[in-house]
Amino acid sequence: MPGPLDGIRVFDLTRILAGPTCTQMLGDLGADVIKIERPGAGDDTRGFTPPFLKDRDGNDTEESAYFSCANRNKRSITLDLTKPKGQELARRMIAECDIFADNFKTGGLAKYGLDYDSLKDEFPSLIYCSITGFGQTGPYAKRPGYDVLIQGMSGLMSVTGDPDGDPQKSGIPISDLIAGMYAAVSINAALRHREITGDGQQIDIGMLDTSAAILSIMGANYLSTGKVPPRLGNAHPNIVPYQSFPTADGDIILAVGNDGQFERFCALAGCEELATDERFSTNAARVGNRDVLVPQLRDIIAKQTSKFWLEGLEANNVSCGPINRLDEVFDDPQIQARGMQLHMDHDATGGQGLDVVASPMRLSETPPDYRYPPPMLGQHTDEILHELLDIDDGEIAQLRADGVI
Repeated sequence: MPGPLDGIRVFDLTRILAGPTCTQMLGDLGADVIKIERPGAGDDTRGFTPPFLKDRDGNDTEESAYFSCANRNKRSITLDLTKPKGQELARRMIAECDIFADNFKTGGLAKYGLDYDSLKDEFPSLIYCSITGFGQTGPYAKRPGYDVLIQGMSGLMSVTGDPDGDPQKSGIPISDLIAGMYAAVSINAALRHREITGDGQQIDIGMLDTSAAILSIMGANYLSTGKVPPRLGNAHPNIVPYQSFPTADGDIILAVGNDGQFERFCALAGCEELATDERFSTNAARVGNRDVLVPQLRDIIAKQTSKFWLEGLEANNVSCGPINRLDEVFDDPQIQARGMQLHMDHDATGGQGLDVVASPMRLSETPPDYRYPPPMLGQHTDEILHELLDIDDGEIAQLRADGVI
């Protein structure tokens, strides 16, 4: 079944994580993503090792596990953009594409004649999406952007971590990932605009912008009060109790979303007096008195096992859950039922294949389609040059001899 982006072709000059996350999402939705890589080196993440993919005997291959997380449903061609012939081939390929995606530093593609201003008149229907650390404008536009740097500058780290400890980055590169997601949404909006008007446009995604955007309730709380929010560890700024608690044999999450849940928690815990105490009977009161309430709850919850709390709270319709390790995540029956672990064949593994995290997008008529595993460097070079540009084997051999591909 064709995907919603079937027939859309992407000239993909992205690398590392933010850009590849975007173009992988487009590929999952059916777009033909042509990944442009440097001859002999490729995407930087091909070298972000170990770990490597494993072969059928459990030995390391030369393929990076990191690279595999954001590069399925793409075809790889090597092309040296520093060479005039490489730039010529790039423009010929762009003529056959709908979307140009890159995450070079601001202005970095101008020297190759591949910046937006150099292409927009020749290709007026082209959708040109650039993902950078700080966007195309502003005093920081020329700076390189890295995930941890953006997490710090955006305020994310200032609200993450223990109140008495150091600021903490997320355990995943959230600034890269969210920039890629905003870029994919923007590209789909631009495709709809082009469908109506015939016109392409430039999309300017700055990681600092997108990370500031996901400050969400923390941003709203600050902007409405002028008060800088403190770090709360695993607690919630507006709901109490809504955090992790140690049990007699582990840890759980207790997420009391309303006063009725708090009453039912207190009944199970044998502390009904807390539910009727005016300091704790409403969520607003609990937020105002969290420093008094939470230590009492910690003492109560620590007396019983995780199993006691998880089963008892679930039976009483009180939101709770375990804190899973990754092995427990992928063994979880809900994760398995939703197909979040995807197995794909891969030529480098000698039949072993590889497992990746599947797309979470669920579309009843046009679900994600997994056509290509993460490609080996230049795996599809000849195929793409034949298909898009009708270049014969002799010219391809000469391009290879000249170091263009």
